Amino acid sequence: MATLLLVRHGLTEMTGPVLAGWTPGVHLDERGRRQVAELAARLAPVSLDMIVSSPLERCQETAQAILAGRDGLGVQTDERFGEVRYGEWTGRRLEELAKEDLWKVVQAHPSAARFPGGESLAEAQHRAVSAVREWNDRLAPEATYLVCSHGDIIKAIVADALGLHLDQFQRIQADPAALTVIRYTELRPFLVRLNDVGGRVDDLLAKSGRDSDAAVGGGA
Repeated sequence: MATLLLVRHGLTEMTGPVLAGWTPGVHLDERGRRQVAELAARLAPVSLDMIVSSPLERCQETAQAILAGRDGLGVQTDERFGEVRYGEWTGRRLEELAKEDLWKVVQAHPSAARFPGGESLAEAQHRAVSAVREWNDRLAPEATYLVCSHGDIIKAIVADALGLHLDQFQRIQADPAALTVIRYTELRPFLVRLNDVGGRVDDLLAKSGRDSDAAVGGGA
């Protein structure tokens, strides 16, 4: 099946201290634009069959940077890759949220976490994973496509690919402008790379070796 390149959007002024969520008008800052330009240059040799993005501006801008110079390709928007709907937590500072009782649930038992006025993390994972499976089915078996999304969404997709319970997803890291790659086969997904912020992409160029068997002993 397909190879999925997951990219988190670049830095914004709100990234880190504030939970931006679905706040409108949050754009990449100078640091973020530099990050995504560097990522786009690294990914330039990789042929992409599709670029899909969250509808939020910071992801759209990241996707457009990667799209630049790729003739005949556009950015498809899929709301299912949008940020978790944090409801009343949206726009609040993380240092304040850390004092809420729900914060401990989000950290230790995220499968039980529902954000007031928003959605649960389980619902967010379900929509994102459903979107991945639909795009895998829609594209050619050997397709390589890129999805630009958000930290918690990417972590939830990776947890599903690894067969982890959602309660383990906080053990996964997805930094701004980082690249995560999952190769889906008929039998199982393979996590090819995780939270890559500067590695080579040579192994993403080949279309061969996408079978379902894992290499005993780790492979070469």
